Amino acid sequence: MTRKQKRLAVIAGGMSFILAAVLLVMFAFSQSVAYFYMPADLARTPVAPETRIRLGGLVGAGSVVRGAGSTVEFSVTDGSANAVKVRYTGILPDLFREGQGVVTEGMFAAGSNIFTADTVLAKHDETYMPKEVADKLKQQGLWQEGQGQGQSQDPGQAKALVAPISATAVNPDEVLAHPALEGARPERM
Repeated sequence: MTRKQKRLAVIAGGMSFILAAVLLVMFAFSQSVAYFYMPADLARTPVAPETRIRLGGLVGAGSVVRGAGSTVEFSVTDGSANAVKVRYTGILPDLFREGQGVVTEGMFAAGSNIFTADTVLAKHDETYMPKEVADKLKQQGLWQEGQGQGQSQDPGQAKALVAPISATAVNPDEVLAHPALEGARPERM
């Protein structure tokens, strides 16, 4: 082999190695991708049974039904007439409740219109909502920034709830004496 042929063989070997690595990565990603849907999206374009997806929206009011053991059924809605019935077996997040944002991950069984979830994620405070859910609800005019459920309409009120704490030693009785924390005094042992 000439010098030029050796160089071309090394370049071809390197390119084939890179191509194989890219193909393996693409195959791995295609196996683990779960596309995000809202109930209105599923009404327009149904997904094939046994296809793993993420379903997001709000837990429908009055839809939570606790079954035997840790099985729970509830509806996920996006504020339109579309709602998807979800069945989940497991422990729900502590902040899961009706009217709150939720993202479930799972699939529709063949011949069933009930979404079987294996993962349920609930919003973790008054202002958090998964980005995909918030974007879809904003597009439909059902959710506005800063208008989360349970959030104070008076921004000054939220600031008043925070007791000032200095960098020096703090007496817990002084902090708990703040009017917003009245009745939150822990029992002493």
